[in-house]
Amino acid sequence: MTGSAGAIPLIRLQGISKTYGQGQAEFQALRGVDLTVNSGEFVAIMGPSGSGKSTVMNILGCLDVPSGGAYLFLGEHVEQLTRPQRALLRRHYLGFVFQGFNLLARTSAQENVELPLLYRGESGTARHAAARAALAQVGLEGRESHTPAELSGGQQQRVAIARAIVTRPSVLLADEPTGNLDSTTSHEIMDLITQLNRELGITVLMVTHEPDMATYAHRVVHFKDGLVESDSRNGEAA
Repeated sequence: MTGSAGAIPLIRLQGISKTYGQGQAEFQALRGVDLTVNSGEFVAIMGPSGSGKSTVMNILGCLDVPSGGAYLFLGEHVEQLTRPQRALLRRHYLGFVFQGFNLLARTSAQENVELPLLYRGESGTARHAAARAALAQVGLEGRESHTPAELSGGQQQRVAIARAIVTRPSVLLADEPTGNLDSTTSHEIMDLITQLNRELGITVLMVTHEPDMATYAHRVVHFKDGLVESDSRNGEAA
């Protein structure tokens, strides 16, 4: 990628639209979204079901492409990239955390965390060292050999976060990361994500339907009917 994170926004969406289906079945999920995210920010994305927030996250994560508009990542037009180029951007710049953990059931915590490095072709020695360091960073030192069945829900989400950060991504995309967790564990996970944002400088974009989880973010962006309804810093009026 070209450009400097200090000189230009990390992420900029300009007039992003997304349409699914055709004819009578046509549905416009996004209707001209503008959004700018600077390096190091922590942004919570909220909105009712069908508001477009998940569609935006899929586009930001290069899992889907917009029907119209521009998506710039460090000044590069992502919407113009080929599928293999988008995969490379995803592999080297983005980390993902999901509500359902998405861990391999019969695989140890360490092996789960090593997967992104395996796809990047890194050596076994490098993978082992990076995975152990990432697990220690999320508070799971000593649990490297445990399978998901031997871990609590909160610990499984910590493994998923370690897997997301083991590649040292620029952006962490978190889709309802506390949706399957109890209240106490949810706050522990949010403390961890906040720490990664603050100490490692990882930019965080998080979809959540829980207002108390959104208070951890610097900004809260509300979606409604495929548009940004409000964008405010925490503590400010929308």
